[in-house]
Amino acid sequence: MTIDVVDWQAAVQAIADSDQAVISCHVHPDGDALGSALALHRALANAGRKPVVSFSEPFMVAPQYRFLPGIEDLTPPDQVSRAADLFVCFDVGSLDRLGSLVDAFEGAVRTVVIDHHASNTRFGDVNLVDPSAPASAVLCRELLRRLGLPLDGDIATALYTALVTDTGRFQYQATVPDTHLLAAELLSAGVDQYEVSKAVFETNDIGYLRLLADVLGRLQQVPAVSLVWTVVSEADLAVHGIDMEQTEGLIDLVRTDGASDVAAVLKEQADGAYKVSLRSKGGANVGQLASAFGGGGHALAAGFTSDAGVEDTLRRIVEGLGAQARDRDRDRDRDGNRARDRDRGR
Repeated sequence: MTIDVVDWQAAVQAIADSDQAVISCHVHPDGDALGSALALHRALANAGRKPVVSFSEPFMVAPQYRFLPGIEDLTPPDQVSRAADLFVCFDVGSLDRLGSLVDAFEGAVRTVVIDHHASNTRFGDVNLVDPSAPASAVLCRELLRRLGLPLDGDIATALYTALVTDTGRFQYQATVPDTHLLAAELLSAGVDQYEVSKAVFETNDIGYLRLLADVLGRLQQVPAVSLVWTVVSEADLAVHGIDMEQTEGLIDLVRTDGASDVAAVLKEQADGAYKVSLRSKGGANVGQLASAFGGGGHALAAGFTSDAGVEDTLRRIVEGLGAQARDRDRDRDRDGNRARDRDRGR
Protein backbone atom coordinates (compact mmCIF):
# COMPACT_ATOMS: atom_id res chain seq x y z
CA MET A 1 0.00 0.00 0.00
CA THR A 2 1.11 3.54 -0.69
CA ILE A 3 -0.46 5.13 2.40
CA ASP A 4 2.04 6.46 4.91
CA VAL A 5 2.08 4.79 8.32
CA VAL A 6 1.58 8.20 9.94
CA ASP A 7 -1.76 8.55 8.18
CA TRP A 8 -2.85 5.09 9.29
CA GLN A 9 -1.92 5.96 12.86
CA ALA A 10 -3.85 9.23 12.65
CA ALA A 11 -6.97 7.46 11.40
CA VAL A 12 -6.76 4.78 14.09
CA GLN A 13 -6.32 7.44 16.78
CA ALA A 14 -9.22 9.52 15.47
CA ILE A 15 -11.54 6.51 15.59
CA ALA A 16 -10.29 5.40 18.99
CA ASP A 17 -10.82 8.87 20.46
CA SER A 18 -14.33 9.38 19.08
CA ASP A 19 -17.50 8.91 21.12
CA GLN A 20 -19.87 9.70 18.25
CA ALA A 21 -18.74 8.51 14.82
CA VAL A 22 -20.67 8.92 11.59
CA ILE A 23 -19.76 6.49 8.78
CA SER A 24 -20.85 7.21 5.24
CA CYS A 25 -20.14 6.84 1.53
CA HIS A 26 -20.96 8.54 -1.76
CA VAL A 27 -24.40 9.27 -3.19
CA HIS A 28 -26.07 6.38 -5.03
CA PRO A 29 -23.70 3.94 -3.30
CA ASP A 30 -22.35 0.96 -5.20
CA GLY A 31 -21.26 -2.29 -3.60
CA ASP A 32 -17.79 -1.09 -2.64
CA ALA A 33 -18.97 2.13 -1.01
CA LEU A 34 -21.89 0.61 0.88
CA GLY A 35 -20.15 -2.64 1.80
CA SER A 36 -17.12 -0.83 3.23
CA ALA A 37 -19.26 1.55 5.29
CA LEU A 38 -21.41 -1.27 6.67
CA ALA A 39 -18.32 -3.33 7.50
CA LEU A 40 -16.73 -0.61 9.64
CA HIS A 41 -20.06 0.15 11.28
CA ARG A 42 -20.61 -3.49 12.25
CA ALA A 43 -17.03 -3.88 13.51
CA LEU A 44 -17.33 -0.83 15.77
CA ALA A 45 -20.78 -1.90 16.98
CA ASN A 46 -19.41 -5.34 17.83
CA ALA A 47 -16.78 -3.60 19.95
CA GLY A 48 -19.47 -1.87 22.00
CA ARG A 49 -19.34 1.46 20.18
CA LYS A 50 -22.43 3.29 18.89
CA PRO A 51 -21.56 4.58 15.43
CA VAL A 52 -24.10 5.83 12.89
CA VAL A 53 -24.04 4.71 9.26
CA SER A 54 -25.82 6.63 6.52
CA PHE A 55 -25.61 8.06 3.02
CA SER A 56 -27.14 10.95 1.15
CA GLU A 57 -30.57 11.33 -0.33
CA PRO A 58 -31.94 9.77 -2.40
CA PHE A 59 -31.82 7.40 0.56
CA MET A 60 -32.40 4.20 -1.38
CA VAL A 61 -30.36 1.00 -1.47
CA ALA A 62 -30.17 -0.65 -4.90
CA PRO A 63 -32.07 -3.97 -4.91
CA GLN A 64 -28.96 -6.11 -5.43
CA TYR A 65 -27.48 -4.87 -2.14
CA ARG A 66 -30.53 -5.18 0.09
CA PHE A 67 -29.36 -8.57 1.32
CA LEU A 68 -26.32 -7.04 3.02
CA PRO A 69 -26.11 -7.50 6.80
CA GLY A 70 -26.54 -4.16 8.54
CA ILE A 71 -28.86 -2.56 5.99
CA GLU A 72 -31.43 -2.32 8.77
CA ASP A 73 -29.00 -0.14 10.76
CA LEU A 74 -28.83 2.62 8.14
CA THR A 75 -29.90 6.01 9.49
CA PRO A 76 -31.75 8.48 7.22
CA PRO A 77 -29.45 11.39 6.36
CA ASP A 78 -31.71 14.00 7.94
CA GLN A 79 -31.25 12.24 11.29
CA VAL A 80 -27.44 12.32 11.19
CA SER A 81 -25.68 14.64 13.62
CA ARG A 82 -24.23 17.82 12.12
CA ALA A 83 -21.71 18.06 14.99
CA ALA A 84 -20.31 14.56 15.43
CA ASP A 85 -16.90 13.83 16.94
CA LEU A 86 -15.86 12.02 13.79
CA PHE A 87 -17.02 11.58 10.21
CA VAL A 88 -15.55 8.69 8.20
CA CYS A 89 -16.43 8.33 4.52
CA PHE A 90 -15.64 5.58 2.03
CA ASP A 91 -15.17 5.75 -1.73
CA VAL A 92 -15.87 9.50 -1.85
CA GLY A 93 -13.62 11.28 -4.35
CA SER A 94 -14.64 14.84 -3.48
CA LEU A 95 -16.74 16.64 -0.88
CA ASP A 96 -19.73 17.20 -3.17
CA ARG A 97 -20.09 13.41 -3.59
CA LEU A 98 -21.45 13.30 -0.03
CA GLY A 99 -24.61 15.02 -1.29
CA SER A 100 -26.94 16.02 1.53
CA LEU A 101 -24.36 14.98 4.15
CA VAL A 102 -21.82 17.65 3.19
CA ASP A 103 -22.84 19.79 6.15
CA ALA A 104 -22.53 16.82 8.51
CA PHE A 105 -19.00 16.24 7.25
CA GLU A 106 -18.09 19.92 7.59
CA GLY A 107 -19.58 20.09 11.08
CA ALA A 108 -17.66 17.12 12.44
CA VAL A 109 -14.74 17.71 14.79
CA ARG A 110 -12.51 15.29 12.88
CA THR A 111 -12.84 13.77 9.41
CA VAL A 112 -11.31 10.71 7.75
CA VAL A 113 -11.50 10.03 4.01
CA ILE A 114 -10.87 6.45 2.81
CA ASP A 115 -10.75 5.97 -0.93
CA HIS A 116 -8.94 4.40 -3.88
CA HIS A 117 -9.72 6.93 -6.61
CA ALA A 118 -6.70 8.66 -8.14
CA SER A 119 -8.77 11.83 -8.56
CA ASN A 120 -9.54 12.07 -4.83
CA THR A 121 -9.20 15.69 -3.68
CA ARG A 122 -8.01 14.67 -0.17
CA PHE A 123 -10.59 16.83 1.55
CA GLY A 124 -10.39 15.19 4.99
CA ASP A 125 -8.31 15.92 8.05
CA VAL A 126 -6.89 12.42 7.53
CA ASN A 127 -6.78 10.93 4.05
CA LEU A 128 -6.26 7.21 3.50
CA VAL A 129 -6.12 7.30 -0.30
CA ASP A 130 -4.41 4.57 -2.31
CA PRO A 131 -5.09 4.61 -6.07
CA SER A 132 -3.34 1.25 -6.43
CA ALA A 133 -5.97 -0.49 -4.28
CA PRO A 134 -8.58 -2.34 -6.37
CA ALA A 135 -11.39 -1.34 -3.98
CA SER A 136 -12.01 0.75 -0.89
CA ALA A 137 -12.80 -2.57 0.79
CA VAL A 138 -9.07 -3.34 0.77
CA LEU A 139 -8.40 -0.20 2.79
CA CYS A 140 -11.31 -0.91 5.11
CA ARG A 141 -9.92 -4.37 5.85
CA GLU A 142 -6.51 -2.91 6.65
CA LEU A 143 -8.10 -0.30 8.90
CA LEU A 144 -9.95 -3.01 10.85
CA ARG A 145 -6.68 -4.88 11.21
CA ARG A 146 -4.92 -1.83 12.59
CA LEU A 147 -7.84 -1.12 14.93
CA GLY A 148 -7.63 -4.67 16.23
CA LEU A 149 -11.27 -5.33 15.27
CA PRO A 150 -11.96 -8.94 14.25
CA LEU A 151 -13.95 -10.15 11.29
CA ASP A 152 -17.22 -12.01 11.64
CA GLY A 153 -19.46 -13.45 8.95
CA ASP A 154 -21.45 -10.24 8.50
CA ILE A 155 -18.39 -7.99 8.23
CA ALA A 156 -16.74 -10.41 5.84
CA THR A 157 -19.88 -10.55 3.68
CA ALA A 158 -20.01 -6.77 3.42
CA LEU A 159 -16.31 -6.59 2.51
CA TYR A 160 -16.50 -9.47 0.04
CA THR A 161 -19.46 -7.82 -1.71
CA ALA A 162 -17.47 -4.59 -1.88
CA LEU A 163 -14.42 -6.38 -3.26
CA VAL A 164 -16.18 -8.54 -5.84
CA THR A 165 -18.21 -5.65 -7.25
CA ASP A 166 -15.39 -3.14 -7.65
CA THR A 167 -13.05 -5.68 -9.22
CA GLY A 168 -15.72 -6.80 -11.66
CA ARG A 169 -15.66 -10.31 -10.19
CA PHE A 170 -11.84 -10.12 -10.19
CA GLN A 171 -11.69 -9.32 -13.91
CA TYR A 172 -10.43 -5.73 -13.86
CA GLN A 173 -6.78 -4.77 -14.31
CA ALA A 174 -6.35 -3.61 -10.70
CA THR A 175 -6.81 -7.19 -9.46
CA VAL A 176 -3.52 -8.52 -8.03
CA PRO A 177 -2.51 -11.63 -6.05
CA ASP A 178 -3.26 -9.88 -2.74
CA THR A 179 -6.82 -9.29 -3.96
CA HIS A 180 -7.40 -13.03 -4.12
CA LEU A 181 -5.70 -13.54 -0.77
CA LEU A 182 -8.14 -11.07 0.78
CA ALA A 183 -11.05 -12.85 -0.89
CA ALA A 184 -9.82 -16.13 0.57
CA GLU A 185 -9.58 -14.61 4.04
CA LEU A 186 -13.13 -13.29 3.79
CA LEU A 187 -14.50 -16.60 2.54
CA SER A 188 -12.78 -18.31 5.46
CA ALA A 189 -14.51 -15.86 7.81
CA GLY A 190 -17.93 -17.13 6.78
CA VAL A 191 -18.98 -15.59 3.46
CA ASP A 192 -21.49 -17.61 1.44
CA GLN A 193 -19.95 -16.81 -1.92
CA TYR A 194 -22.80 -18.17 -4.00
CA GLU A 195 -25.45 -16.21 -2.10
CA VAL A 196 -23.49 -12.99 -2.66
CA SER A 197 -23.01 -13.71 -6.36
CA LYS A 198 -26.64 -14.67 -6.81
CA ALA A 199 -27.91 -11.50 -5.16
CA VAL A 200 -25.51 -9.10 -6.85
CA PHE A 201 -25.04 -10.58 -10.32
CA GLU A 202 -27.73 -13.15 -11.00
CA THR A 203 -30.98 -11.58 -9.80
CA ASN A 204 -32.68 -8.92 -11.93
CA ASP A 205 -36.16 -7.49 -12.13
CA ILE A 206 -37.76 -8.44 -15.44
CA GLY A 207 -38.32 -4.74 -16.04
CA TYR A 208 -34.55 -4.26 -16.07
CA LEU A 209 -34.10 -7.09 -18.56
CA ARG A 210 -36.69 -5.47 -20.83
CA LEU A 211 -34.99 -2.11 -20.44
CA LEU A 212 -31.72 -3.72 -21.55
CA ALA A 213 -33.34 -4.66 -24.84
CA ASP A 214 -34.24 -1.01 -25.46
CA VAL A 215 -30.98 0.52 -24.25
CA LEU A 216 -28.66 -1.96 -25.95
CA GLY A 217 -30.75 -1.65 -29.09
CA ARG A 218 -29.71 1.99 -29.36
CA LEU A 219 -25.98 1.38 -28.90
CA GLN A 220 -23.82 3.52 -31.16
CA GLN A 221 -20.13 3.35 -32.00
CA VAL A 222 -17.77 6.21 -32.77
CA PRO A 223 -14.89 4.35 -34.46
CA ALA A 224 -12.74 7.46 -34.84
CA VAL A 225 -12.15 7.51 -31.06
CA SER A 226 -12.91 3.82 -30.34
CA LEU A 227 -16.07 4.65 -28.36
CA VAL A 228 -19.33 2.79 -27.84
CA TRP A 229 -22.17 4.53 -26.04
CA THR A 230 -25.84 4.50 -25.16
CA VAL A 231 -28.32 6.46 -23.07
CA VAL A 232 -30.91 5.63 -20.42
CA SER A 233 -33.77 8.10 -20.14
CA GLU A 234 -36.25 8.84 -17.40
CA ALA A 235 -38.90 7.63 -19.83
CA ASP A 236 -37.16 4.24 -20.06
CA LEU A 237 -37.37 3.85 -16.31
CA ALA A 238 -41.03 4.81 -16.23
CA VAL A 239 -41.98 2.41 -19.03
CA HIS A 240 -40.28 -0.54 -17.36
CA GLY A 241 -41.01 0.41 -13.75
CA ILE A 242 -37.46 0.41 -12.39
CA ASP A 243 -35.16 2.81 -10.56
CA MET A 244 -31.92 4.21 -11.96
CA GLU A 245 -29.99 2.40 -9.21
CA GLN A 246 -30.89 -0.89 -10.90
CA THR A 247 -28.91 0.09 -14.02
CA GLU A 248 -25.54 0.08 -12.24
CA GLY A 249 -24.32 -3.00 -14.11
CA LEU A 250 -25.30 -1.72 -17.56
CA ILE A 251 -21.89 -0.21 -18.25
CA ASP A 252 -20.30 -3.64 -17.83
CA LEU A 253 -22.38 -4.98 -20.69
CA VAL A 254 -21.68 -2.01 -22.94
CA ARG A 255 -17.92 -2.27 -22.36
CA THR A 256 -17.88 -5.79 -23.81
CA ASP A 257 -18.10 -4.38 -27.35
CA GLY A 258 -14.99 -5.91 -28.88
CA ALA A 259 -14.47 -3.09 -31.36
CA SER A 260 -14.28 -0.25 -28.81
CA ASP A 261 -11.79 0.73 -26.13
CA VAL A 262 -14.08 3.15 -24.28
CA ALA A 263 -17.67 2.64 -23.19
CA ALA A 264 -20.03 5.37 -22.02
CA VAL A 265 -23.53 5.21 -20.57
CA LEU A 266 -25.43 8.48 -20.21
CA LYS A 267 -28.15 8.28 -17.56
CA GLU A 268 -30.77 11.01 -17.46
CA GLN A 269 -31.43 12.36 -13.97
CA ALA A 270 -34.67 13.79 -12.60
CA ASP A 271 -33.32 17.35 -12.93
CA GLY A 272 -32.48 16.86 -16.61
CA ALA A 273 -28.73 16.42 -16.12
CA TYR A 274 -26.91 13.28 -17.26
CA LYS A 275 -24.78 11.07 -15.07
CA VAL A 276 -22.07 9.64 -17.32
CA SER A 277 -20.32 6.34 -16.56
CA LEU A 278 -17.07 5.68 -18.43
CA ARG A 279 -14.93 2.56 -18.80
CA SER A 280 -11.67 2.02 -20.69
CA LYS A 281 -9.86 -1.17 -21.64
CA GLY A 282 -6.52 0.61 -21.38
CA GLY A 283 -6.14 2.78 -24.46
CA ALA A 284 -7.72 5.95 -23.04
CA ASN A 285 -7.55 7.47 -19.56
CA VAL A 286 -11.20 8.03 -18.66
CA GLY A 287 -10.26 9.29 -15.20
CA GLN A 288 -8.42 12.18 -16.80
CA LEU A 289 -11.36 12.77 -19.12
CA ALA A 290 -13.92 12.77 -16.31
CA SER A 291 -11.78 15.09 -14.17
CA ALA A 292 -11.76 17.63 -16.99
CA PHE A 293 -15.55 17.69 -16.77
CA GLY A 294 -15.74 18.04 -12.99
CA GLY A 295 -15.94 14.32 -12.21
CA GLY A 296 -13.28 11.78 -11.35
CA GLY A 297 -12.30 8.18 -10.93
CA HIS A 298 -9.58 5.90 -12.23
CA ALA A 299 -7.79 5.66 -15.54
CA LEU A 300 -10.02 2.71 -16.44
CA ALA A 301 -13.29 3.59 -14.66
CA ALA A 302 -14.66 7.04 -14.02
CA GLY A 303 -17.68 9.28 -14.30
CA PHE A 304 -19.03 12.80 -14.28
CA THR A 305 -22.31 14.69 -14.39
CA SER A 306 -23.23 16.85 -17.35
CA ASP A 307 -25.82 19.62 -17.50
CA ALA A 308 -25.65 19.59 -21.28
CA GLY A 309 -27.91 17.45 -23.41
CA VAL A 310 -26.95 14.11 -24.94
CA GLU A 311 -25.55 15.61 -28.14
CA ASP A 312 -23.31 18.17 -26.43
CA THR A 313 -22.19 15.72 -23.76
CA LEU A 314 -21.23 13.16 -26.38
CA ARG A 315 -19.39 15.82 -28.38
CA ARG A 316 -17.31 16.72 -25.33
CA ILE A 317 -16.47 13.07 -24.72
CA VAL A 318 -15.44 12.55 -28.34
CA GLU A 319 -13.33 15.71 -28.34
CA GLY A 320 -11.64 14.69 -25.10
CA LEU A 321 -10.85 11.21 -26.38
CA GLY A 322 -9.58 12.68 -29.64
CA ALA A 323 -7.24 15.02 -27.76
CA GLN A 324 -5.89 12.11 -25.72
CA ALA A 325 -5.28 10.09 -28.89
CA ARG A 326 -3.34 12.97 -30.42
CA ASP A 327 -1.26 13.31 -27.25
CA ARG A 328 -0.47 9.60 -27.33
CA ASP A 329 0.54 9.80 -30.99
CA ARG A 330 2.78 12.77 -30.26
CA ASP A 331 4.40 10.98 -27.34
CA ARG A 332 5.04 7.90 -29.47
CA ASP A 333 6.58 10.03 -32.22
CA ARG A 334 8.79 11.82 -29.68
CA ASP A 335 9.89 8.55 -28.09
CA GLY A 336 10.60 7.11 -31.53
CA ASN A 337 12.71 10.12 -32.48
CA ARG A 338 14.68 9.86 -29.24
CA ALA A 339 15.33 6.18 -29.85
CA ARG A 340 16.58 6.91 -33.37
CA ASP A 341 18.81 9.70 -32.06
CA ARG A 342 20.32 7.32 -29.50
CA ASP A 343 20.94 4.71 -32.17
CA ARG A 344 22.68 7.25 -34.40
CA GLY A 345 24.87 8.37 -31.51
CA ARG A 346 26.30 4.92 -30.86
